[in-house]
Amino acid sequence: MSNTQGYAPLDSETLPSRLVSLPVVTEQLGEDIRTWQVREVGDGNLNLVFIVQSGTASIVVKQALPYVRLVGDSWPLPLSRSFYEYHALSRQAVRAPGAVPGILHFDEEQALIVMEYLSPHHILRHSLQQGLIHETLGETLGQFCADTLFKGSDYAMDAATRKHDVGLFSGNTALCDITESLVFTDPFFDAPMNRHTSPQLDSVVADIRADVGLKLAAQRMKLAFCSQAETLLHGDLHTGSVMVYEADAKVIDPEFALYGPMGFDIGMLIANFIMAWCAQPAYATESDDRLAYSEWIQTVIEDIWRHFTRQFTHLWQTQRTGILFPSTLFEDQGHAAALDTALRDELHRIWTDSLGFCGCEIIRRTLGLAHIAEYDDIENPDKRAECEAAGLQIARRLLVDRERIGSTTEVFNLMQRTAAEVET
Repeated sequence: MSNTQGYAPLDSETLPSRLVSLPVVTEQLGEDIRTWQVREVGDGNLNLVFIVQSGTASIVVKQALPYVRLVGDSWPLPLSRSFYEYHALSRQAVRAPGAVPGILHFDEEQALIVMEYLSPHHILRHSLQQGLIHETLGETLGQFCADTLFKGSDYAMDAATRKHDVGLFSGNTALCDITESLVFTDPFFDAPMNRHTSPQLDSVVADIRADVGLKLAAQRMKLAFCSQAETLLHGDLHTGSVMVYEADAKVIDPEFALYGPMGFDIGMLIANFIMAWCAQPAYATESDDRLAYSEWIQTVIEDIWRHFTRQFTHLWQTQRTGILFPSTLFEDQGHAAALDTALRDELHRIWTDSLGFCGCEIIRRTLGLAHIAEYDDIENPDKRAECEAAGLQIARRLLVDRERIGSTTEVFNLMQRTAAEVET
C-alpha cells in the first residue's frame, strides 16, 4: 500500500474536479462537470459517500475518513481500510457474481472507491422498519455466504494463494480491533462509549454484566474470531450492509474484511434479523399488527441457513479443490461415504459458531456504541426497552446454550417464548 500524504477529504464541491480526469467516469457521466449533480449521502459510522449523477448515468463514490465518523477525530482510523474493502469486493465479485456492486475505479492514495450506483435499491434495514417483503432474500443471502465463505477457504483455494491472501488481509488490524473490542468485550462491562435505554434496561444490563458464564462464552467466541483464520469474511455483514429492490439484493461495505471463522458472517447477519423481529411490535398499527411480517422475517432466517447449507453442500461435492478433505484421501481411496459425515460435522460446527456470534452481535447492538435503527427509532422508551430486553434474553441463550440448539425451529421457539415472557 502506498503512502497517503497527498490525501484530502472531498466534498460536493471538490469531487467533480477529482473525477473528471478519469475516463471510466466521464464515459458514463460525460465530461461537462456543470451537468453533474453531487449529493453526500453517507449515514454510516465511518465514511463519506457521494452519489454523482448526470443526464446519462449515476455512480457512487466512497471515501474513507482518517477517523471514526460516528465519534469524530478523537478516534483516528487508518485510510487503508478502503484498500481492504476494494480487495474484498474484487474477490466477492468473482466468488458470488452479481451479488456486490461493480467497481469502476480505486484510488489508494485518496482512499476512494468509485462503484456502480445501485438504483432504485435502498438499505434493507429500512425495509425491515417499513414492513416490506423481498422475495428470495434468504436464498440470495444464504447463497452469498456459502459462495464467499467456501471459495475463500482451504476447502477450495490452493494453499499458496490463500496464505498470500491471509497475509494481505492481516494488515486490517484497526478494524479488527474495533470488532474485537466493540463486539466481544465492551458491552459486557461499563465501557465509556456504551449506551442503552435507561433507566428501563438498567436492571437487565446489570444482570448481563454480572453473568460470568455469559462473559466466558463471549470470550470463547472472541478466541475463535481472533485465532481461526478459516476464510475471508465480509466482517460486518448486517442488514445495513445489504441493498434491496423487490427481489434483488446486493451486499456492500466489506471494509471490515479479514480471515476468520465461517460462522461469524452468518451469525452477524441472523442476529440483525432477530433484532428486527424483536422490534416489530413497536411498529404495529391498528391496521397492521406486524405478526405476518414477523413470520416472514423468520422465513428469511430459515432460508438463509437452508440455502447456505444447500449451496455449501453443492460446493463441497463439486469444488473441494483445496488442501482440506482432498479427493486423494477419500474418493480415490473408496472412502467417499466418510465425506458425508465430515460435511455434517463441518456444517454443525459452523451452525454452533453462528449462534454464538449471533448472541454477541445482539448484545453489542443493544448495549454498545453502534446500535440499530429498528430500536433507536422507537420513540416510546418503555416500548423500546421491552423489544431490546427480549433481544438480550434471546442473545444470552443463543450464546450460552449454542451447543444445545440444533435447528432454526429451536431458535424460533426460543424467540417466541422469550418475547412472550418479556411482555408479561
